[in-house]
Amino acid sequence: MDSLLVALRLPPFKGVSDRAGDSKTYSMKKHLFLLLALSLAVLAKAQAPSNYYNSANGLTGNQLKVALHNIIKGHTSISYAQLWNAFWSTDDKGNGVVWDMYSDGANYTYYLGQDQCGNYSGEGDCYNREHSWPQSWFNDQTTPRTDLHHIFPTDGYVNGRRSNYAFGEVRNASWTSQNGSKLGTCKTTGFSGTVFEPIDEYKGDFARAIMYMSVRYYSEDGSWGSSDMTTKAEIKPWAIDMMLRWNDLDPVSQKEIDRNNVIYSDYQHNRNPFVDHPEYARMIWDPSWSLVEEMSASVCLFPNPVEPGHVLHVSGNCNGFDAVVICDLSGRTLMKATGNQVGELAVTLPENIAKGCYIVKMMWGNAIVKHEKLLVK
Repeated sequence: MDSLLVALRLPPFKGVSDRAGDSKTYSMKKHLFLLLALSLAVLAKAQAPSNYYNSANGLTGNQLKVALHNIIKGHTSISYAQLWNAFWSTDDKGNGVVWDMYSDGANYTYYLGQDQCGNYSGEGDCYNREHSWPQSWFNDQTTPRTDLHHIFPTDGYVNGRRSNYAFGEVRNASWTSQNGSKLGTCKTTGFSGTVFEPIDEYKGDFARAIMYMSVRYYSEDGSWGSSDMTTKAEIKPWAIDMMLRWNDLDPVSQKEIDRNNVIYSDYQHNRNPFVDHPEYARMIWDPSWSLVEEMSASVCLFPNPVEPGHVLHVSGNCNGFDAVVICDLSGRTLMKATGNQVGELAVTLPENIAKGCYIVKMMWGNAIVKHEKLLVK
């Protein structure tokens, strides 16, 4: 809201009132009313209606997948050429800088409208339109070819190196980009071929884009092909296990929220459910979800706030609840405690832990059962 108020701030003007002495008060009230009305109008346009996901409530597994498909299908399509203009709204990092997830952190920068590909011979030459679900996987079908929820502006050369390889986790890299994205043999259980691995900061972004595609084009994939990662619109077991993990470890960012909002309001009029509700991923694809949900409802941590060197207790229905991870606000893991106690896990904080706010992730296997803010005072 603060950014909206700054953007909508108006120059002062003289008010009109039946009483001259009330002119300044009237003017101020009129300014505030106008700012509030405009701000609410912008927010209402960006956000989904409160009942957008009502038909999915209470569902899990394939029933939830079908319900979400019915909510987001039939979106408004834009042309392939219009993607370039859409990037100004969806992927502007600020001041016209392209938010390129394949080059973020590299020693070069692209500007919207200035560095479009074009020909390229190496990194830093130009950016183009990356289909995170490659076009060959859906046989260049028209609608998914321009679906913004899985298309991002990326370095043309890195995009070319990724080609139509599956996303994965690389064991031995044959090539590494300037920002640390890798191409190489896969170490993920279930597949050992060549994969492309983005940097950790954006793994969740790509996982949620891939899961969106699987749900959006569910039952509309008759002419689609297959890949190392997919069978038509279905994600193969080894890949969905990894996507669920990426979805957990790289939570939804403000970048994704803003992108989802503008695609919904200005272009396609549909949303990525996994940005709005990342828990839907495990609710669809993780058979153990019901157990995780039950545990989540009962787990709490205390004391909170806590002092350095003191014991932090995690209590509740902890049967199978096997790890507590404490991270700083950037997502960096500071400590991890493991165990198999039923009823409680205890974590002794270091004496030298800095005072401030942290995130505590309560884990069961690879699933985040619950996460809470922790204040160290």
